[in-house]
Amino acid sequence: MIEEKNTLAQYNQEFDQCFDIFYHKNKDYGTSWRLFRPASLIDQIFIKAWRIRQIQEAGTQKIEDSIQEEFQAMVNYSIMGLIQLHYSKDWTQEIPMDEVEQLYNEERKKVTQLMEKKNHDYGEAWRQLSQTSFVDLILTKLERMKQILANEGKTIVSEGLEGNFHDIINYALFALIKIREADI
Repeated sequence: MIEEKNTLAQYNQEFDQCFDIFYHKNKDYGTSWRLFRPASLIDQIFIKAWRIRQIQEAGTQKIEDSIQEEFQAMVNYSIMGLIQLHYSKDWTQEIPMDEVEQLYNEERKKVTQLMEKKNHDYGEAWRQLSQTSFVDLILTKLERMKQILANEGKTIVSEGLEGNFHDIINYALFALIKIREADI
């Protein structure tokens, strides 16, 4: 008998860990990330994804930060991006912690609802993907986002920055689920 997996519980477990990191870093640094413009957040995610790709290709790493930590950072940078897209354009404005938590959870709810809809329609196809595929999908989304910014945020038929941030979060969380399953 094949073990049934509870995707939503696994997904929420990984998202909870990402939030815990986000929360504590905001306690340490405040919302200094508010100074990031969309292009800078996209670049931060790119750095994380590119590092994973380099480790995958080389088969070794010299910095102790784990691949898991890089995927968690991609989730949190993407949440920052979503907050930046929807929040006051006064990017120097410090946000109180209770409000940061509320904004994070609002974006999390939207992303989770999207995951549930797509996971239903795609029949958990993500479970068949390799970690290299998740990284390549994320890198592709980032290149698309750079093009959207070059087009002044305008798209003709494609999803905008928000949809791409959503997909990056979901790919990163799926990768984290698969990493945890491999450790079990």
